[in-house]
Amino acid sequence: MRLLQANGIVSGYGDMMVLFGTSVYAEENEIVTIIGPNGCGKSTLLKTIMGYVRAREGEVLFEDEVITDLLPHERTEKGIGYVPQLDNIFPDLSIEENLEMGGYIVDGSTLSRNKLMVFDLFPVLRERKKLRAKTLSGGQKQMLALGIALMHKPRIMLLDEPSAGLAPGMSDVVFEKIRDLNRLGNAIVIVEQDAIRSLAISDRAYVIAMGENKLQGKAADILKDPGIREAYLGEVPSTHEA
Repeated sequence: MRLLQANGIVSGYGDMMVLFGTSVYAEENEIVTIIGPNGCGKSTLLKTIMGYVRAREGEVLFEDEVITDLLPHERTEKGIGYVPQLDNIFPDLSIEENLEMGGYIVDGSTLSRNKLMVFDLFPVLRERKKLRAKTLSGGQKQMLALGIALMHKPRIMLLDEPSAGLAPGMSDVVFEKIRDLNRLGNAIVIVEQDAIRSLAISDRAYVIAMGENKLQGKAADILKDPGIREAYLGEVPSTHEA
């Protein structure tokens, strides 16, 4: 079943369009990575799916229901979680208060259960739950951002550059946590500059350039394609002298 679809999306900022008919979909329980050059519209696509940027053309569907005109909080209530690249935690609140902010749409007993679920997934957050979020390391902040999005038990999560600014070792931890989320039943769509790591944990992938679809397919096939690795993953092809 196609859980989430974005069909023929045209969107942008003011008079400047960034996406020109871009389409993606995610099925239940799969991980989908979206890669492409900087400025190609990847983050704009997630913001449009979430309702923070208006779609000028095209439509967004969730569980076959058209949600193109819903407000962001209404999409959250439908079951879509979103973790932006920046400003994704409340630095002056405690870790526990951050999670409670993420669970604003659930009742008290569900809030308590969901906090326990997040603490089980991210034990480091339980250990520091009374500390202010700004005291966390970069990787721990990213775990908290994921935890905030999980507090309303979304069916699918949209992650914008989850490894941005992290050391390689901490990136590995974050990607492993993303795999854990998927094993728990969350479908996941990732926009990520560290394309090799993201493709390695994904089922399918899209390549976007200049606001348009360039390629889609199995993530493993895209990861192995030497032309894609050269064009989009920053690899220089090997040369052999005759």
